[in-house]
Amino acid sequence: MREISASSLLNRSTVFPTVRVLNRRAFGSAGSVFFLGPFFGPQPYTGDHVGNVGNRVIDPGLRIGVVGASGAVGRITLQLLLDRGYTNIRTFASWRSAGERLGDFEIEEATAVGLGAGDLDICFFSIGTQWSRELVPPAVAAGVVCVDKSAAFRLQEGVPLVVPEVNGERALEHTGIVANPNCCAIPLSMVLAPLHDAAGLRSVRVATYQSVSGAGTDAVQDLRAEDVDDHQLRMDWEFDGVEFDEEAKLRDETRKILELPELPLSATCVRVPVVIGHAEAIWIETNERLTPTKAESILAAAPGLRFQKVPAPAHAVGADEVFVGRVRADSAVENGLALFVVCDNLRKGAALNAIQIAELLVGASLPSYFGARA
Repeated sequence: MREISASSLLNRSTVFPTVRVLNRRAFGSAGSVFFLGPFFGPQPYTGDHVGNVGNRVIDPGLRIGVVGASGAVGRITLQLLLDRGYTNIRTFASWRSAGERLGDFEIEEATAVGLGAGDLDICFFSIGTQWSRELVPPAVAAGVVCVDKSAAFRLQEGVPLVVPEVNGERALEHTGIVANPNCCAIPLSMVLAPLHDAAGLRSVRVATYQSVSGAGTDAVQDLRAEDVDDHQLRMDWEFDGVEFDEEAKLRDETRKILELPELPLSATCVRVPVVIGHAEAIWIETNERLTPTKAESILAAAPGLRFQKVPAPAHAVGADEVFVGRVRADSAVENGLALFVVCDNLRKGAALNAIQIAELLVGASLPSYFGARA
């Protein structure tokens, strides 16, 4: 096996495995076989795999940065990377955490100069929108591929907003940044996509019940310090007088992921006194009739989803799948269905989705939404 450097993985087509593209929005025609290169899209295959862990391609020399490593999502990102066999990792956070240790890793201060030094291949950003706008561009200018979890770039023209099971091929169109969607938009789009393929979506309504870890580690500490009798439902997002920005994000991001810019979608978002696990009650109207039984079979077969009759947030904690169930007819509208979804917001709702995007870019197999939809 010839040696291939980490930088070659990100800058030319070398070790990318075949992916049979079957998505209706994919490159070329359905059923075409492509070799995927991150900057240039479909490429001819020119090398051997560096090494495999399961269906993932691992290059031990791949230089990875985790920015926001001391936060809730950053810690999960680091653990998932280690679990998946990556070792050449550097951790970054604000000056307040610089010098602290996360296991074997010493946290470095995240600065534009440090991240723009050109000594990283891929960088995961799990920091606020303002900090992403400041730190991501210098990293991109230095040739680093950035997977950003904030809202800074999600709706920006030309920046792919990616859920690998739904629109993974869009990641290959990046010019340095791939946006990781909102923690509720990820499971919502994973459920809606196969139902839309089967019957067409006419409208969507969703109510979310979001855990406090979505608001950060401080919010978790505050919840744990409260007397249980003081727990409350909260709406702790920015409010424009009509809707919270979380509700606008959920609508606009889901439309972009599904490539349905005119999809009628309304959302009501609530923060609940649960540490981990977001839940969503979803009501959809389809163009063609879908029975609950047929919808259940479609969802049960969709990759990344696990069907349960009655899913609960506790079931999702620590799990990689999105749980879906309580599928039933909604008699309030024609061709209506109601369903319930739960997800670990720190894993598939954030860290895991970002890592799956990165693995797609460095040549790992997709989570196979394409193949499952053959």
